[in-house]
Amino acid sequence: MNIADFDYHLPEERIAQEPACPRGSSRLLVVHRSSGRIEPRNFRDLPDYLTPEDVVVLNDTRVIRARLRGRRQPGGGKAEALLLADQGGGVWEALVSPGRKLSPGRHIVFGEGKLRAEVLDRTPSGGRLLRFCGRADLSAELERVGEVPLPPYIRRPLRDEADYQTMFARTPGSSAAPTAGLHFTPELVEAIRARVAALASVTLHIGVSTFRPIHVEKLADHKMHSESYAIPRSTARVVSDALLARRRVVAIGTSTLRALEAAAEEDGRIRAGAGRTDLFVIPGYRFRVVGALVTNFHLPRSTLLVLVCAFAGRELVLRVYREAVAREYRFLSFGDAMLIV
Repeated sequence: MNIADFDYHLPEERIAQEPACPRGSSRLLVVHRSSGRIEPRNFRDLPDYLTPEDVVVLNDTRVIRARLRGRRQPGGGKAEALLLADQGGGVWEALVSPGRKLSPGRHIVFGEGKLRAEVLDRTPSGGRLLRFCGRADLSAELERVGEVPLPPYIRRPLRDEADYQTMFARTPGSSAAPTAGLHFTPELVEAIRARVAALASVTLHIGVSTFRPIHVEKLADHKMHSESYAIPRSTARVVSDALLARRRVVAIGTSTLRALEAAAEEDGRIRAGAGRTDLFVIPGYRFRVVGALVTNFHLPRSTLLVLVCAFAGRELVLRVYREAVAREYRFLSFGDAMLIV
């Protein structure tokens, strides 16, 4: 399939620049795959579509202050780095600017100089591998000198950094928020917990390339950025039990779906433990775990839109998107949501 098959018109005014206020007041489109029916609802109505046998799974990743501003050494010119993935041993994959002046062997000094990184190598996607030097506690230094990264289509500064963290955020490591989780409030979670068989979590640390448009013509030529994930034993157990009993697993967000599908075994169980995945879900993919999906509205020609089309059917999803634009739903990270059942 070609990426041109996953295009639609997104008016700029439909891109949400601020989160819904109060949290949880966003709108919801419920999409019934079997009939093609679309129901406009509010996000607080989500429990109405859950059953006592459902297992609901969310992503507990936490966005780190992954954007760093500093100076090149030698020379002193300005430099920026956006950390994407921890490679271990103080080495991070990152996007850097200006890339042409940050070749292997160059150094960047951040903040007042306590945090320093050496450019080790280029990555196949055009990024860099950075090795942080010295004895500074990197986590503490990121909290001190880093900034929470926002997608480029959000042009207004955050009023509160908590606006770009889900209420489940616990495990630091993401460069972007799992935005389907931004709609949840403690009251809604308690209503869901009281209604379903189990509420469980996974961790998938999201890199910014997840949200990028695809720039190749054929989907088969696109290479996903690898992301780390972890499935707790308790989650593997409750999800595996649900699958064996043919009960529904509801994924909160595409990142949750990718983690669960990446950990699926051929025998119908979920594998506990940590790993990395570059799973690119395209139409024709056989979903082994997820039976319903909560997700926001995504960019044209993006991997996330392709995933949603794989889950619900391209023609239906693009019709839903046209309906959402016509009804003035809010799109992208701070926008409204859809529930696909």
